[in-house]
Order: sequence, then C-alpha cells, then structure tokens
Amino acid sequence: MPKETAVNLKDITFLGQSHLPASAGCMILPSQLNFHDLLRLEALLEGRRLVYMIEDGAGLPPLLKNHLDREHVTTLVIMPETTDVASYRGAMANAMKDGSVVLYLPAEAATVTAPLTTVPGLKLEFLLKAGIPVIPAYVHHVKDTATTIERNHSDTETLIAFGKMLEGADITLAAYQESLLRLAEQCFSLNPALECNLGYALLLGLKKHGTTNHVIDGKDGGELRFDKVLAAAIVLSLHIKSQTKKKRVGIILPPCPVALIANIAVLLAGKTPVNLNFTAGRAAVESAIKQSDMDCYLTADTFVRKMQGFPWPPLKHLTMLERLMPSLQNKIRLWYVISKLLPARLLALKLGLSRTGGNTEATLLFTSGTVGDPKGVVLTHRNLIANVTQFSSRLNLKSSDSILACLPLFHSFGCTVTLWYPVIQGLNLVTYPTPLETRKIADLVQKHRISLLITTPTFLRGYLRGVNREQLASVKMVVTGAEKLPRSVADAFEAKFGKTVFEGYGLTETSPASNVNLPEPEPIGDEHSHPVIPACRPGSVGHLLPGLAVRITHPETGERQPLHQSGIIWFKGANVFNGYLNDPKRTADVLDKEGWFRSGDVGRMDLDGFLYIEGRLSRFSKIAGEMVPHETVEEAVIKALGLENESTRRIVITGVPDVEKGEALVLISNVPGPPEHLEIVELRYRLLDSGVPALWIPKKMVRVEDIPVLASGKLDLKACEMIARKAG
Repeated sequence: MPKETAVNLKDITFLGQSHLPASAGCMILPSQLNFHDLLRLEALLEGRRLVYMIEDGAGLPPLLKNHLDREHVTTLVIMPETTDVASYRGAMANAMKDGSVVLYLPAEAATVTAPLTTVPGLKLEFLLKAGIPVIPAYVHHVKDTATTIERNHSDTETLIAFGKMLEGADITLAAYQESLLRLAEQCFSLNPALECNLGYALLLGLKKHGTTNHVIDGKDGGELRFDKVLAAAIVLSLHIKSQTKKKRVGIILPPCPVALIANIAVLLAGKTPVNLNFTAGRAAVESAIKQSDMDCYLTADTFVRKMQGFPWPPLKHLTMLERLMPSLQNKIRLWYVISKLLPARLLALKLGLSRTGGNTEATLLFTSGTVGDPKGVVLTHRNLIANVTQFSSRLNLKSSDSILACLPLFHSFGCTVTLWYPVIQGLNLVTYPTPLETRKIADLVQKHRISLLITTPTFLRGYLRGVNREQLASVKMVVTGAEKLPRSVADAFEAKFGKTVFEGYGLTETSPASNVNLPEPEPIGDEHSHPVIPACRPGSVGHLLPGLAVRITHPETGERQPLHQSGIIWFKGANVFNGYLNDPKRTADVLDKEGWFRSGDVGRMDLDGFLYIEGRLSRFSKIAGEMVPHETVEEAVIKALGLENESTRRIVITGVPDVEKGEALVLISNVPGPPEHLEIVELRYRLLDSGVPALWIPKKMVRVEDIPVLASGKLDLKACEMIARKAG
C-alpha cells in the first residue's frame, strides 16, 4: 500500500464485525465516511472485492477523490434524481454477483455537530429501494461528543459499528434508521468518560474554567468566579460531612449562586443532592422527604420566612447558608489556595471523593405524577454525565457564551442544563430565582449578553408582553420544552424578536434531554453536491441526541412497529435512568429487562429522523373503544373559536369517566362568552362542520379564571382533571 494511504488502526474500534457476510455480496451503507474511515474499512475488508458507489456530481473530499482515481478501482455511479429503481436494482445485482461488497460513499454534507447520518432521508430511501441486502454502518467520531474536561481526543479516534444485515421485507428506511440509532447508542455507551463521578467532573470543570467563567446573581449583581465557587463548595462539603451520616441531603432553594454551591458541595461530600419542590402540595413534599430519608437540609433564612406553608423539617436539621457561609470565610481562603496548588486527582483524594461514579446514585428528583405519592427518579452519575455530554455536543457553545438559570432546580431541566452543564463545559451562568418575572429576566439577558435561553411555552408568552426586541438581541438560541410548543406562540415570538424558537423534548427519566431542534447548518458549496442535513423541523421535537436509541410499539398490543408509524415511544441510552426509588412495581411498568424505557408518550419519526410527539398516553381518552388525542382536539377547538393568534393558553381538553362510553371529553376554557351550555352547543356544530368526528367533540365546557400551570411551566393536568370532575 502506498505510504500516503497507510492505515492507522491504533485509533479505530470495530463493533459487530460478525454481521459482515463471509462471502455473500451486500451493500454497506454508512452513516458518514471520511477518507480515514474509508482506509480503515478497506483494511478490515482486505481480500474482498470492493465496488465503490457514488452519486454523479457528489462533493467528495479531495483525498477521497484521488483515492478513487487509482488503477483497478471499480466505481458504480448513480443519479438518484433521474435513475429509475429497476435499472438501479439491476446495476446493484450485477455489481454483487461475485460476492463483492458495494460500499456507498456519502458526499460531504453540511450538518450540525455529531449527526446521526450525513445522508438525506430521501436519498437513503432511494438507496434501499433496490432491495439488495444492506449492512447499516454507524461511524462515530469520538471528538464530536467529547466535553471540555475530557482528555484531548485525536481527530482520527473512531468507532465503526455494523448492524445486522437487512434483508427482504426488512430493507426499509425505518428499519435502517432504527438500526443506526441502536449502533449509535452502543458506540456512545462505550465512552469511558461516562464512568466519571459527577462531583469529580464538576471539580475538573471548576478548575479548568476557574478564571475564565463565573456565576452572576441576577438579584444583586454579585459575581463569583468558578475557582471561588470551588473553594466555597469544598468547605461546605466538609461541613456537610460533619453534620450528617445519611446518604442524601435536601436542598430547598431557588436558582441562585448559593444553590449552585450547595449542590456541588453535596456531591463533593460524596452524597446525593435532593432539590425539593417547594411549590408542591404539603402531602407531596412530606412524601418526598420521607422517601429520601434525610436529616440535613440546606436553605436560607429569607426563604424559610417566605415559604410559611412549606412543611419545614425541625429547625435542628436546617442549615441556613447565609448565616453559615460568612463564618467559613477563613477556611474558604485556605482551600482556595489549596485548590489552586493541587491537581484535580490529588484534590479529590484529599477530599475522599471517588473519581468514578458509574451507575451509583448521583441525584434524586421527584415527579408529581397524576395519582399516589410522587415518584423518586434516581439519576446516576453515568446518566447525568451522559446527558451533559449529549446536550453540549449538539449546542456547541463556547466559553464566552452565557446561559440563564431561572428554571427551578427541582425540575430536571433546571438541574442538568443550568447546573451541571455550564460548570462542566465552561459557560458563564446568570441566575434568577423565578422564570415568571420575564421583564427582569429580559433586563438580565441584555445586560449580561446571554446566549442561551432555556424556557417553556408558558414562560415564552410572558416575553411577548412588555419586553423589547433589543433586550433579547444577544440570544443565539431559544430552546423550549416541558410541553408542546404552540405554533402561534413560536410565530409570535419570532415576529417580535426575530428569534426562532427551537422545540426540544425530554423526561426526568432521561436526565432529561432526549431531543432538540437546532439552527440549520451553514451550506457548503452547491446543495446538489454537498447536501444540507436539516437540523430543525417545526412541529417536531428535533433529532435524538447522540447515543440515544428509540423504538415504537403499538399503544394497545405492545407489538413492535416501524419508527414511521405512531405508537408508544421507548428510549435506550446511557442517560436513561435505572428505576424509581424503592418502587420495583412502577419501575417494572416502564423499564424492560434490556433497559428500554417506556416513555408514555405517543409519537413517530419522519424520513429525516425528526421525532414528533403526538401526545402523552395520559392525554388520550378511550371513548367507545377509540383512542382520542386531547392535543389534536385542542388544536381543532382553537381553530373553531378563532384563537389561532392568541399567545396565551386559553383552553384545555381533559377526560373524565363516562358510564356509556368509558370516557368523555371536557373543555376547560378561560375565554369569556355566553353560558357554557349554550357555547358547547355552538362549538359542537362548528367542529362537526370542520370535519371533526362526533366522538372527539367535548361533551361539556367548564369556564375558569386561569388555566392551571405548574411552577415548571407545564400544564397542571391533575388540577385540570379535578376541575372537570368537580363540574360533574
């Protein structure tokens, strides 16, 4: 082999080689392939005849082009736009008749970081139409998903994973996508960095970014560099160790620098932080406290006085941080010097902090649930490190960027995205205790030039009232989650601020992020020769984050079905939790033996890998044997009532038991109008005229002053259901 094409196999790992047929012909269809990847594949397939399939006019890298210009290289040139499937099938069969391996070479494409594939969906669909046996191959470039605290990975460090051969009826785009996602999950899960202890990862982040990044208190403007955050957290961690032998420590604070220090300190103490939901009902809070088994709580005097209705534990178990921290200043100065002098490994050793965490508990969050006690979601070190890695690889923000932290810390997004992520990745953090004061938050965005705004549709509506366009000028990305993004809200926000709202998706059980839409990549040359892989599709929740696999099952039978058909969404990946706290029954209801998590949401994937959420299973009513989606009915009602341009939530559909048909739909509305019984009759005629099935039409209307919303910005489904039931 010529010197210029020598293959370095040191940085390559192959998975699933047993799926490659020994002698039969097949097509290898890779997710992406650069020159170095091709050389490695050639080395692996040495002895087999290779036929290189390229598209006419495809933008291939110069090195790869030169490689194909060698003697004795066989190429098969196709033109998907003009080639009919029959002739393509014949050419493929001819190329493979002697057991040759046809290797598809994707063109260079414009993509966001860490794409699942660089081949457009329609092109993949055409390639699969030949019906030729296909080996899916996922190519994972390790550097694409490395955080800033990891060792420097070489540009050529790569994993290539081969899936099972698709044959016969299985040669479909949906089957190929599902295989690629499984392979991506396998590759990502092998990253040794995922075994890191979250506390140690934070220590590494605070040391690495100590003098370049800081946290700012949006209430008083106080600023604290990361190296000083580390010193304060170390001293507080030693105090915590002296106060409790229990495994977990409660934190009852809104987003603020002290809350950041408290959470880091608990982890540095080798314990689990439990951020308690101070907006939940007394019974729910008491249940969470009992389940957590704690005798030490970090809070503040001012917060205790403010939250009079909170079921506070005995005073002897409360640590008032604004009293304690000033008394520790001398120790903080000493540890500031020590933390500067000692490398991270020795510092961790001195603190008794393990550098590995793996599948041990790192944090505990409670979900409200619709019935019974709140569920304790145990998230491991591996879960959280994985999600920070996944999230940061897609957002690709720089150390000069700033993120706003105003979502509650008992909310999984507020915890992972505005605590762990900015510290590990090295971003400036601006905190504010509530997401409700949008005018004040807009002032902070303008003053501190915030780049990333994480919010919910409910809070987005607040920005549409009383906030100027100039105040959000610095924002590069607005990401919303927690509930479905209404098109009217997204359009109104973009019209006012000139900012696209990117819808994401996640669940507490997935640590939480699983999907996100992103700004479209910058084109590379001509779109025909260098395709653009879309990163955003309105109405969807975006592509899956790297390393997360998905499957779809029938809502009633539980049978597997293609990704492009609607059904229950299941996830598998390093960020998926291992179970609920001391609750094997509810754990078994959502986790199977292979670690697949049943989300409870209904959705599907499209040809380009965008996931569409069509509603929670709990937001469907089974009426006379038919599954009726509440959110689809809501959209029809909004149109019927002429509310398309409303930026605030005005109506909700919920279900109540019905003797005749199992369930009945109830419309909860805060739209003023005639008496409910008259308006529901008028609405019924309008819905029937627009083609809505009679079974889908609400049976009753209940008018309320405000639509119930949780502190996290989500619709309060439990409260809505109670309103509907009380109305009879």
